[in-house]
Amino acid sequence: MDVDIIYSYFPNVDEKQKEQFSQLGKVYADWNQKINVVSRKDVEQLYLRHVLHSLGIAKFITFQAGTKILDGGTGGGFPGIPLAILFPACDFHLVDSIGKKIRVVHDVIHELGISNAQAEQIRMEEVKGRYDFVISRAVAPLRTLIHWSQSKLLKKSQHVYPNGLVCLKGGDLSEEIKETGRKNVEVEELKDYFQDSFFDTKKVVYVPMG
Repeated sequence: MDVDIIYSYFPNVDEKQKEQFSQLGKVYADWNQKINVVSRKDVEQLYLRHVLHSLGIAKFITFQAGTKILDGGTGGGFPGIPLAILFPACDFHLVDSIGKKIRVVHDVIHELGISNAQAEQIRMEEVKGRYDFVISRAVAPLRTLIHWSQSKLLKKSQHVYPNGLVCLKGGDLSEEIKETGRKNVEVEELKDYFQDSFFDTKKVVYVPMG
C-alpha cells in the first residue's frame, strides 16, 4: 500500500506535504529494522493502518491555525505526526513514557523537517501544558483518557467543537462509553469516510471538555 492512498482522500495537500508523507514510509521502515515501532506485518501497510488511520481525526475536525494539540501516548508518532504534516499551522506536542519510541519520533520530526511538532518523554498525566485538544490512538480506556485530559484543556474554544478529547478507537465501545458516565460522547464511523475494510470497526470518539 503506497502513499497515493493518502492523496486520494486528502487531495489538497501541497508539494511540501506530499514530500513529507512520501518520506514517512522510508523513515519508519528504516527504524523498524532497528526496533519494533509498528508490528512487522503492519510495516507494508503503514500508510493505510497508521498514517491514514491517524488522519481519520481530520475527517471529523479541521484544526484551525494556532491550535495547540497534545498527542498523549504517541508511541511511534501516531496520530500526531501525520496530523502535524496535514496541519502545519498548528502546534503538536507528542508525549510518551517509553524512551526508545520518543527517540524514533524525534528522528522522524527531524528527518521530515516538521517544524510544528515536538516530542517529549513524559507520562501523559505529568504534562503541565494547556491545549485546545488532546488526541490519542488506542492508548487507554476512554474513562482514563478523560481523567488524564481534564486538567490539560484550555477553556476558550476557537472551533465549532468545544475543546476536548478526540481519540481513535475500535470495536464495540458501548461499555467503555457507559463507564465514563457522560451523555455527550460523540462517535464517528471511519468506514463512512474510508473504503478499505480495515476501517469497518474503526471510530473517532469526541468528548467535549472545554
